[in-house]
Amino acid sequence: MNNELPWIVGCEESQAVTIALREIGIEAYSCDKKPCSGGHPEWHFQGDIFEVVKAKKFGGAILHPPCTYLTVTANKWLKNQPERKSGALVGEARREAVEFFMRLAHLDIERIAIENPVGCMSSLWRKPDQIIQPFQFGHPEPKKTCLWLKNLPLLRPTKIVAPDYHTTKSGKRLPKWYAYADKSNGQESRAEIRSKTFPGIAKSMAEQWGNYQLKQDLFS
Repeated sequence: MNNELPWIVGCEESQAVTIALREIGIEAYSCDKKPCSGGHPEWHFQGDIFEVVKAKKFGGAILHPPCTYLTVTANKWLKNQPERKSGALVGEARREAVEFFMRLAHLDIERIAIENPVGCMSSLWRKPDQIIQPFQFGHPEPKKTCLWLKNLPLLRPTKIVAPDYHTTKSGKRLPKWYAYADKSNGQESRAEIRSKTFPGIAKSMAEQWGNYQLKQDLFS
């Protein structure tokens, strides 16, 4: 393994993990079909990740496939239903989401981490190697996140804090991030907010997985 090989962070317009990797000396690039919002377009591939990986060699990948049709709440969409307002046939959309996830899992990259909320891939593919929570990394928001790992160690919690919840007017208790990821600015905006990587998790991914690569390379 050559420690000069860069890393790619797939489906990441925020550049949270990309910037964290750069901060420890790993050459890293985000990749998304959208423009980046992290302030470093020079570190961003806007386009198809599979075309990028075909054209350039990477030593590691941290991947965030869209979860809209993969989560537990999307289980009702296993079969096609009438078109939604978006025009999507939801059964077909789930099949496409699963196919995209699996193509990421089989990328020709030495070290891979895929993160996603609890959802159908645990049964359609395999159980995740690890389930983490933001409150294990300094953020009070409870939000289960599954990690599927290839040639990478489990993430070690860095700062455990008490989880915090938001109580609705009806008395229902929800994770705090539900409150600031509301639908007031549209579903697309809500999805972007909900998909952003918490800074504490991004930092841990970079420091633990990026440094793991560097340590392995020293002894290879």
